[in-house]
Amino acid sequence: MWLKKSFIILGVCASSALTGIAQDTQKSTKETEQNVDKFKQMYDLLATPNMYRTASGAPGPEYYQQQADYKIDVELDDKNTRLYGKETITYTNNARESLDYLWVQLDQNQQARTSLTPLINGKTTDPAMEVQNFSRNYLEDDFDGGFRIDYVIDAQGKPMSYTINQTMMRIELPKLLKHGEKIVFSIKWNYLINNYTIDGGRSGYEHFDTDGNNLYVIAQFYPRMAVYNDVEGWQNMQFWGAGEFALPFGNFEVNITVPSDHILEATGTLLNRAEVFTPEQLARYTQAEKSFDKPVVVVTQAEAEAREKSIATTKKTWKFKADNVRDFGFSTSRKFIYDAMAVRVGGNTAMAISLYPKEGNPLWETYSTRMVAHTLKSYSNYTFDYPYPKAVSINARDQGMEYPMICWNYGRPEADGTYSDKIKYGMLGVICHEVGHNFFPMIINSDERQWTWMDEGLNSFMEYLAETSFDPKFPVRRGPAKNIVPYMSGDPKGLEPIMTNSESIRQFGNNAYGKPATALNILRETIMGHELFDYAFKTYANRWKFKHPTPEDFFRTMEDASAVDLDWFWRGWFYTTDYNDIGIKEVKKYFVSNDPSKEVESFKKNRRQRDSSPKPMVYMIAEGSEDYKPELNKPFKTTDFKVLNDFVMEHFSQEERAKLHEPKYFYQVTFNKPGGLVMPIIVELTFEDGSTEIQKFPAQIWRMNDKEVSRTFATQKPITKIQIDPKLETADIDLSNNTWPKEAQKSKFD
Repeated sequence: MWLKKSFIILGVCASSALTGIAQDTQKSTKETEQNVDKFKQMYDLLATPNMYRTASGAPGPEYYQQQADYKIDVELDDKNTRLYGKETITYTNNARESLDYLWVQLDQNQQARTSLTPLINGKTTDPAMEVQNFSRNYLEDDFDGGFRIDYVIDAQGKPMSYTINQTMMRIELPKLLKHGEKIVFSIKWNYLINNYTIDGGRSGYEHFDTDGNNLYVIAQFYPRMAVYNDVEGWQNMQFWGAGEFALPFGNFEVNITVPSDHILEATGTLLNRAEVFTPEQLARYTQAEKSFDKPVVVVTQAEAEAREKSIATTKKTWKFKADNVRDFGFSTSRKFIYDAMAVRVGGNTAMAISLYPKEGNPLWETYSTRMVAHTLKSYSNYTFDYPYPKAVSINARDQGMEYPMICWNYGRPEADGTYSDKIKYGMLGVICHEVGHNFFPMIINSDERQWTWMDEGLNSFMEYLAETSFDPKFPVRRGPAKNIVPYMSGDPKGLEPIMTNSESIRQFGNNAYGKPATALNILRETIMGHELFDYAFKTYANRWKFKHPTPEDFFRTMEDASAVDLDWFWRGWFYTTDYNDIGIKEVKKYFVSNDPSKEVESFKKNRRQRDSSPKPMVYMIAEGSEDYKPELNKPFKTTDFKVLNDFVMEHFSQEERAKLHEPKYFYQVTFNKPGGLVMPIIVELTFEDGSTEIQKFPAQIWRMNDKEVSRTFATQKPITKIQIDPKLETADIDLSNNTWPKEAQKSKFD
C-alpha cells in the first residue's frame, strides 16, 4: 500500500514538474518565434566559401570538373525492340585528389524486374480499374528492361572488376587515378526497350497499331559517368525516378544503326547527311539552313507515309559528333516528317528542327519549329548566345523530357486534325520548356538529382518570359504570383521547402517548378526590378555555363551582382513553407492642432521630457480620440498655424517655399502580418476624385517588428480606399484583409 501511495504521489509531482516544463517550453517557443530575426544573414545555411567556390558566388581559382569522353556504337533491333551497344569512355581526373574507383550510372536498371523503385511508395487497392491495368498489376510479370552488361574491359582488353548496386556501378581501378591522369575502358551492353505508354519511363518507344510502326525516343541508353566534384565527391545517389540526372561534360562520337527507312535526329552534328538523306531531302535541308523566317519541310508527309507501308530489311548508320555536352539522346522512326529553319542568336546561327508523325499535323508543322526558334532567342537574351549547332523538338505521346540539343514533347490534334486552344498552348508550353532545358541544366549544369528546382524552377521562370513574349495572351501556368497561392495556402503537412531533395517532394510540380518560378518573377518584378535582376541573372548564367553550380552559387551571385541583400528572401521562400499574408489592421485619420492631446502630455511625462526651453510644436489629433473636436475636420493649411507658418517663412526662401508640399489630409495605416513571410508592402490609395497612387515599402519595413507596422500617408485629396497588393504581385494568400474599408469577398463560384 505504501509503495502504491508513494508511487501515486511521485507521479503527481512528476506530472506537475513536466507541466511546468511544458509551459516554459511553450512560452520559450512562442518567444523564440516572435523574436526570430528574418533578416539574419544566411551563414547558418550556406556552405562556407572556399578556393573552389567563392563568397561572391563565382567559381574559385581552384575550381575543377571532371571530363568524360565517349565513343559509342549502338544498333536498334526494331522487330524485338532491343538496343545493343558498346562504348569506350576516356575519363580525365582533374581533381587534386586521386581516385581509387569510378562510379557509372545504369539508369535503365530502374526498369529492371528487380528494381526497388516500385516498392518505395505506398499502394492502395483501387475500387475500380481498367482490365489492362488489373492485368499488369496482378497477373503479368513486371517489365524487365534493365542493362545486361556483357563486359567491362580496360584499354588492353582485360576484364575490370565491377559491382552493380541497383542503378549504380562501381568500377575498381588497378591503381590510383591521380590528378591529370586519364583512364580508358569499354563497356558492352544491351537492354529491352520499354513501351513508355504502358511501362512508363522518360524514354522508350510508342507503338502505332494503325500501321504497326514504332516511334523511339531513346535516352539514358548507355552507361554514363557519374559526377565527381568538390561539393560531395561522387554524386552516386540512386535513380528512383523523380530526381533526374547529374552528369559531367565531355565529347561524344556516336554511331547509330537503325533500319534504312528510318529518319533520325540526335544530339550533335550529323556527319554523314549525304549518306542518310535522299538528294531531294539534302537539297531541302540546304534551303532550310538559309531560311530564317519560316520552316522548310525537309522530309515530307508523303515520304513518311510511303515509308510506313514498306518495312526495310536493310540498315543504315547515322554518325554524330557532339563537343562539350553532358549527355546524348536520339529519336528514330520511319513515321517521321522533318522540318527545319535557321535561327540567329547573337553571333551564332543554330538550326531549329522538328520531327513528328502525321498524327501530329497540322499542329506540329504550324507551330513546333517556330516555338523552338523563339525559345532559343528568348533564353539567349537573358543568359548567353545559344552555343550549340541545333535544337530539336520530337513529337512523342505523353512525354516532356530534355537532353542536349534534343527533347521529346507531347501534343497532338484529334484524328480529324482539329485541336483546342488547350492542346495548342499545352504543346507550345512543353516545347518551350523542354527546349529551354538546353540552358538549364544542359549548359548551366546543376545537380538535378539533388536540387530539382535549380533546373526546373529556373527553367520554368525563363519559360514564362519566353511564352509571354511569344504571345502576350499566352495562358501561362507558372510565374505569376497569384497562380501559386492555392499551393502556398494549402495544409502545411503536405508542403516541403523548395530546398528539399527531389525524392522527398510530394507536390512536385508546385514545389520544384511553380514556387521557384514565382519567387524569381517576384524578385524581378517587385523586389529588384528588371535592370538589377537581369544583370545579376545573366552574370550567374555566364559564370556557371558549362560548369556545375550549387544553390549557394546562385544565391550569392544574385546578391553579389546587384547589391541587393536577399538573404531574407532566400530564407523565407526557399528554406521554409511560410506563406505571405499582409493585412490592414487599422486606419486612423489625423488632424493638425495647436493644442497638445492628453496622449502627448502623458508621453512627455512618462519619458521625463522636460524642455527647459520649450520649442514650438504642431500636434496631431486622431479622429475619434477624446481630444478630437469636429472643428478639426477640415483640410490642413500651413497658414492656419502660426508657429508652422513662422517656421516656413524663416527657414525657406520664396523659391524654396514654392516647392514645399502642403498635404491636406493625414492617415495612419497599421499593417499586420499574419503570414510568416516578410515581403514588401505595396499600397494603392484611391482618392475621392477616383484617381489612384501606388506606394511601395521594402520588406525591411518588418525588421523591427515582424507582426505589425504603421505608416502615415499625407495626401492632397481625401482617401476613399486603401488596398494592399492591388496587382497580386506578392502571392498574398488572404485578400479579405487587404482593403479598407473592408470589402465583401467574391466566392469561388462568383
